[in-house]
Amino acid sequence: MSWFEHELEVRFRDCDSFGHVNNAVYLTYLEQARFAYWQRLSGQSGSVRNIILARVECDYRKPAVAGDRLVVRLRVIAIGNSSFTLEYEIVNAKTRELVAQARSVQVTYDYTAGRSVPIPDDMRARLEA
Repeated sequence: MSWFEHELEVRFRDCDSFGHVNNAVYLTYLEQARFAYWQRLSGQSGSVRNIILARVECDYRKPAVAGDRLVVRLRVIAIGNSSFTLEYEIVNAKTRELVAQARSVQVTYDYTAGRSVPIPDDMRARLEA
């Protein structure tokens, strides 16, 4: 499956007292890339209200600092009945060094029923494309 790419700039506020991006900020970078991906996938505002984040894991490889431009790459690596898994790479746009790797599991969810539901056929087709 091909990669979707989203580029962003590390802001000063993203950094901790050691001068590098705080570990928790990387989850925001993943979220920004997912939002951009939903926009591309759906052609809408990117707001997908029936998907919840069930799991996320991140391995940190190299520090990023204020002013760095990062490319967050993501792709769908697995699609189940009611969930799908995204794989990410965060790369320094200038040096091409791998900064972090991550995975997340998203679940289609019915808030009224309070439970997961099967991925709709139209969404499954877009995820597979």
